[in-house]
Amino acid sequence: MKQAFVCIAALLALLCAFPSIAQEHDQSVHNDLLAQLKPGDKAALLLVHFGTTYAETQARTIDAINAKAAEAFPQLNVREAWTSRIVIRKLKGRGIEKHTPLEALLRLRAEGYTHVVVQSTTLLEGAEMESLRRDVASVQAFFKEIRIGTPLLYAVEDCARVADILAARHAAAADAKKKAHVVLVGHGTYTPATATYSQMDYLLKAGGHPLFHVATLEGYPTYETTLAALKAKKARKVTLVPFLFVAGDHASNDIAVDWKQALESEGFQVDCCLEGMGEIPEIQDIYIDHIRFSLHHAPVDIMKKKQDYAAGKE
Repeated sequence: MKQAFVCIAALLALLCAFPSIAQEHDQSVHNDLLAQLKPGDKAALLLVHFGTTYAETQARTIDAINAKAAEAFPQLNVREAWTSRIVIRKLKGRGIEKHTPLEALLRLRAEGYTHVVVQSTTLLEGAEMESLRRDVASVQAFFKEIRIGTPLLYAVEDCARVADILAARHAAAADAKKKAHVVLVGHGTYTPATATYSQMDYLLKAGGHPLFHVATLEGYPTYETTLAALKAKKARKVTLVPFLFVAGDHASNDIAVDWKQALESEGFQVDCCLEGMGEIPEIQDIYIDHIRFSLHHAPVDIMKKKQDYAAGKE
């Protein structure tokens, strides 16, 4: 009995350390990508970022996670790609060249890479991930294998982990006696993934953090719904925090200016903590966990699963 208890405890510890194991066990099978490499094969890790024109936040977020990934996976050649065409165009005007995911993948193929793990630093399984998956599909035949890691908030376990990290990170800004609340402001999306923001709001409150709220600039929850929640709680002070990987243009203008001024006009005392989520080591670690999972697991084809169900194999 004691031995069985120890085994169970060890398994639970493993799942906590690598939550992506729990979140994706039914969507993938253990399959070590590096073990498949044959003489002449080459493996790379492509980190895909939306991008930013703000050099300081780039250094603290994009460059930081690129370096952390290179240290964590020395057996992979780490490259990067940016998805924002507007940002890429602006940087080109400064003499800085950034490649799109498709361009980066084609370069890897031209250099003889056969196996690639692609990991985006986007938060949601939204429009950016849809675009990335299409780019990968268009060049899939040129490689022996390409695996795509999941975004930050892919599973409930991911969301709960992020909620705990952010609640601890900004605990000092939330004070019930001072009626001080924290509002995490994300970008938002027009895809069904917008529901993830409401899920994050729910998980924060269910986790014992009623003074935390999640809002979006272009999705749901909206500024109006968040304002109503703050008034209902009789909040007096609000700290605005970017729920974004980088604290760039949206943080500096939409959040620190537009939202701040709008809330101040409603009578709130407003502070801003302009820290991108990509600056937080614990958030970076989640992405690293997702990469590690992709290295050791291959996705299961849904049609294969359905065939197995029909044949009574499951």
